[in-house]
Amino acid sequence: MRKSDIVVVRRKGVIVIPKAIRDALGIEEGDALRVSVEEGKIVLRKEGFWEKLFDSAKGLYNPEEAELELDEGEPR
Repeated sequence: MRKSDIVVVRRKGVIVIPKAIRDALGIEEGDALRVSVEEGKIVLRKEGFWEKLFDSAKGLYNPEEAELELDEGEPR
């Protein structure tokens, strides 16, 4: 893989990340990338969106308690 490639900015700001870079970083269709500007450069960082979402929900409920609530609602 080359260290850099040139990409063209298309309509609505769309760019295509070269396949070699996507493969090297494990970027797949549907992945979330954080876009920022750092020292005058565009920086893309792969975000673990679903992991962050689930981690943010930790401590909000207890899975055992949720299961008990579901069991209580079932007809006997």
